[in-house]
Amino acid sequence: MDREHFEQLTETVFEALPKALLDRVDNVVFVIEDWPDDETMETMALESRLDLLGLYRGLPLAERSFDMSGTLPDEILLYQGPIEFWAKEDKMSIFDVIYDTLLHEIGHHFGLDEEQLAALEHGDPIP
Repeated sequence: MDREHFEQLTETVFEALPKALLDRVDNVVFVIEDWPDDETMETMALESRLDLLGLYRGLPLAERSFDMSGTLPDEILLYQGPIEFWAKEDKMSIFDVIYDTLLHEIGHHFGLDEEQLAALEHGDPIP
C-alpha cells in the first residue's frame, strides 16, 4: 500500500477510536514510518523489524506535572511495514491492525501496564 493511502486509512482508524479515549489524549503527535530504525531495534533488543508495529515515546499522563507546559509533544509511531505484514500473516484487515496498534500505544500514553492494555483492547473502560 502506498504511504498516502496508509495515512488516509490511519486517519479513518483514528476517527473510529472511542471518543472518550481520544478526548483524554494530550500533547501527542502521530508519526508513520516504514520500519523501526536501528537505534530503536537496539534499544528495545528486537531481533526482527517485524516485532514492532508501534511505539510510544514520551512521558505518560499519570507521570506529568502541572509545570510541564511548553514541552515537546509525545510521539506515537506506527510502522507501516510490520503492520502490513502482520495484517496479511494474521488474515486481518490493515484497518484492524492499525486500530489495535493505536489503541495499545495510546494506552501507554495513559500509563497503562500490559494487563490494563489487554483489558482496554478487549473493550473494557479506561481505568
